[in-house]
Amino acid sequence: MLVNMMSFLSPALKLENLPSQPSMNLDHLSEEKRYNKNNIVAKWCAPINGKMYRIELEHGTTSGKRMVWVNGKEVIRRDWMFKLVGEDTFYIDQIRCIIRVDPAPGFKYEYSLFIDGKPHDQYTEEQTKQYRLWLTTIDNIEYRIMLELDTLNLYINDVLRQETAEFVDGGTDTVIQENGIEFILQARSSGNKLSGIVHTLLANHVEIPEAKIQEIMQEPCSILST
Repeated sequence: MLVNMMSFLSPALKLENLPSQPSMNLDHLSEEKRYNKNNIVAKWCAPINGKMYRIELEHGTTSGKRMVWVNGKEVIRRDWMFKLVGEDTFYIDQIRCIIRVDPAPGFKYEYSLFIDGKPHDQYTEEQTKQYRLWLTTIDNIEYRIMLELDTLNLYINDVLRQETAEFVDGGTDTVIQENGIEFILQARSSGNKLSGIVHTLLANHVEIPEAKIQEIMQEPCSILST
């Protein structure tokens, strides 16, 4: 991810909006107030252990500040760093993650994310083959349903559900009640050895189209509320 460091200067920036005294750190602010989407220079999205995570980086090229946020929660904060390039390591659900800042020509910086020792693109490409994802909004509530194919674990908005699949003609049905909505995950044989099992999700008996995880990854904020 290549970013021009000059592009993050807001055209609406005015002198009267700047603090009169420099702040050495942000300890006096609550985490909610420290998080500012306008300060984010790079962001990624990835499924880790059945849950979807949004990873964001702040990189202050004048202040030397570097902050890493995971789903809107601060996991790394470094103030007044003299070295603007380098690596930061953190863990998500016991999986090691590294954000690397490298210099690029033209006063730019390149931001890279590595998950479990793999570049973000490679990691997510491998992970998307292990999951099925459905997105829907019902009564103004967004639902993100993920099925892990290896374990058949089913997550609704990152919560692992414990419902047991029941055998029916041609396959199994897993029924989940959530906020008065009946979700049914149907598993049926495709009749083709190459295709294997076909999974279909119903919400109140209406089929929900399956989402394309690789496309969703390009717009992380669209599936994770801040």
